Amino acid sequence: MVSGILSLTLWLPVAGALVLLTVPREQVRTIRSVALVTAILDLAASVAAGVAFDRAHAGMMQLVERVPWIPSIGVTYHLGVDGLSLPLVILTTLLTVLCIVYSWRVELRVKEYMILFLLLEVGMVGVFLALDFFLFYAFWELSLVPMFFIIGIWGGPRRTYAAIKFFLYTLVGSLAMLLAILILYFHATPRTFDLIALIQQKPLAHDLPLAILAWWGFFLSFAIKVPMFPFHTWLPDAHVEAPTAGSVLLAGVLLKLGTYGFVRIALPLLPNAFREMAGLVAVLAVIGAVYGALVAMAQTDLKKLVAYSSVSHMAYVMLAVAAAAATGARGGLQGAAATALSGATVEMLAHGIITGALFFLVGVIYDYRAHERGVLDFGGLGLRLPVYAGITMLAMLASLGLPALMGFVAEFLIFLGAFQIYPELTVITLVGVVITVAYFLWVIYRIFWGPLNPRWAQLPDVDVRERWTLVPLAALMVIVGVYPGPLVGMINLAMINILGLLR
Repeated sequence: MVSGILSLTLWLPVAGALVLLTVPREQVRTIRSVALVTAILDLAASVAAGVAFDRAHAGMMQLVERVPWIPSIGVTYHLGVDGLSLPLVILTTLLTVLCIVYSWRVELRVKEYMILFLLLEVGMVGVFLALDFFLFYAFWELSLVPMFFIIGIWGGPRRTYAAIKFFLYTLVGSLAMLLAILILYFHATPRTFDLIALIQQKPLAHDLPLAILAWWGFFLSFAIKVPMFPFHTWLPDAHVEAPTAGSVLLAGVLLKLGTYGFVRIALPLLPNAFREMAGLVAVLAVIGAVYGALVAMAQTDLKKLVAYSSVSHMAYVMLAVAAAAATGARGGLQGAAATALSGATVEMLAHGIITGALFFLVGVIYDYRAHERGVLDFGGLGLRLPVYAGITMLAMLASLGLPALMGFVAEFLIFLGAFQIYPELTVITLVGVVITVAYFLWVIYRIFWGPLNPRWAQLPDVDVRERWTLVPLAALMVIVGVYPGPLVGMINLAMINILGLLR
């Protein structure tokens, strides 16, 4: 069962998409069922990989599959997981299942919709599993195409503009990364695309100017995907125009491809160059944290508010990564760097779960009930929609970092580690946290408290399908918030190992 489990997780959605190609488009119920069964089986495969994973050695690559693919140029089919990538794979498969459940009422071109979501899952899972740059780049590009069509076909009134903007931004970053990969490949001895071999070899370790050039290639690609300030301007448009399930995967997983790239690739592969540029990354992160929170506070459109909150929260991750890069493997601060990186990884997961839930919640009220998402359009919904109100308040409190919820664990670790390395910048970043508390409490007050707007007197509360979508995410916010030890311990071992590679 263990042998080939990663390949099974990776390619099951492709099998499901091929089956869907054979189903007549008129058989909508069959199409939905095939997509859902495929996604559930893929989630089961990723969980099976988690069961087979040895948490005591989470810093090591496990369940490795390696087969020569194009030996003439050093390309291998190389997959593996550690304490960094395994949780992200499970997050991806879980959110895909929930997106398909939520999308059960989609009527427009259902067959193409479900095929694109399964192909998107392949691209996202592939990025987290790939240990060969050729594979990594292929899956990175694959994740771009389905999301482009999901926004462009099923999105809002300005969907074409948003889809093209998303595509162009990401494509420019991808080309920059391709140049960086080629620089590494042509300076490696022997030439290889194997990520682990390149990290061990560090072909640019003694050529700092060239290493910085390669670092910029990776930085542009990953920073656009995160997105970091000032590369973030595509995100609000993409979120506002994307269908709800598209927004969930965009925020929940696609943004994590960028932060994952920084931790998995840029940090251990180009440590000297990253150390030189760490101050710049940290300053951009601080600006992004405060700016994203301020702009979110000014929004009355719920979707835009959550989108800008993502800019702020992902900036916390980048502050932690910059702090780790600045210290490298130096003994005195290695513990702080490991803590910050562990917090960054937990924040990737927390943001995926919490923000995914928030976008689902916006969709519940906008898609199927009020068809409005302006904060000022509501009021007094707490009594009318008690279940909806409870889950929404839980998600917003988790996002603002309330203790005993998942968001607090991540932010506490980030700031605990980063403060020992960048104390002044960390204090400034905390301003963003305060602003986040302010705008989420304001939203809770405006939507759920006060007199009920008569327009919404007959709104129904969440139905069974929506509860199946929201309750798993709400449960994870609480469970990880109350008992984070096993997850943090596994991730910390992986971070210690990555920091050990910086030498």
